[in-house]
Amino acid sequence: MGLTSVALPSWAQTQPYPQQRPIKLVVPFAAGGSTDIVARLVAEGMQAQFQQTIYIENKAGAGGMLGAELVAHAAADGYTVGLGSISSLAVNPVVLKAARVQPLQDFKMVVPLASIASVFAVPPSAGVRDFAQFLQAARKHGDAWAVGSSGVGSVGHVILEALNADLGLRMRHIPFKGMGPVVQSALSGQTQVLSDQYPSSAPHIKAGYLIPFAVAANQRLQALPQVPTLKELGYPQLNALAITWFGLVVPAATPDTVVQRLNQAANAALVQPELQARLKALGVDVLGGTSADLVRMVEETSAQVRTLVQQRGITDGM
Repeated sequence: MGLTSVALPSWAQTQPYPQQRPIKLVVPFAAGGSTDIVARLVAEGMQAQFQQTIYIENKAGAGGMLGAELVAHAAADGYTVGLGSISSLAVNPVVLKAARVQPLQDFKMVVPLASIASVFAVPPSAGVRDFAQFLQAARKHGDAWAVGSSGVGSVGHVILEALNADLGLRMRHIPFKGMGPVVQSALSGQTQVLSDQYPSSAPHIKAGYLIPFAVAANQRLQALPQVPTLKELGYPQLNALAITWFGLVVPAATPDTVVQRLNQAANAALVQPELQARLKALGVDVLGGTSADLVRMVEETSAQVRTLVQQRGITDGM
């Protein structure tokens, strides 16, 4: 028995990646939000490619920063992978003074996964049926109306401040630990306006519990053909900012061979018709690509957010 217990670790270390043990995929937000939904679908597809279990660990808090830190400080062996989002890779590092992760230094970018349209909605009790009615009601109620986000310094926080600035509103910000709780806050009346990625709001919109008045997307959503984009309404910068994207990241010292294996598995999963159909049904656009593609997305979005923060004086003290 003693010989067996000594031999197993040595044997395990000789196995090619990722056969040694299951892979942990860290999602930096609470379960139930769009980030979590996309992560679970992609993990399922990658499991089939790897013939290895990929399990989700939700590490919520600080607008995605806690989950990002967990991944940055993990062993660089490919068995801890991060689901990086626009918030954790391009917003937190710009907005949060306390941000302790610099994505392009502390991570290796693996692959862009997907982009998701956002929807702006209110409960039926608000009496709002379109964008013009929303503006009228929001201006009337002033700071009595609140909007939730997945945390201070998250993209939802920045979108709220941009909405207030561009539309002349004074809606309050209430931070949560993920978009799942944000949606619940809108359904319960704790917040009056919802800014969310479409997948996590879709069931509530279809059931009539939320009324959409605008979307942020490259074109109108097939599921909501009557709802205009912010670009159509005259706010192209807001429209671009509110289109969320995701990608996979690993600790900076991870071997390039492991990064390549993860990239190959993710791209192979993303071209599977079944996964594409499931993501498309949720209003998700499949991306895929190279590590360099994700680096470029981080650089371009960070520059956009930095300009927005400087122009509008957005701080993490809001």
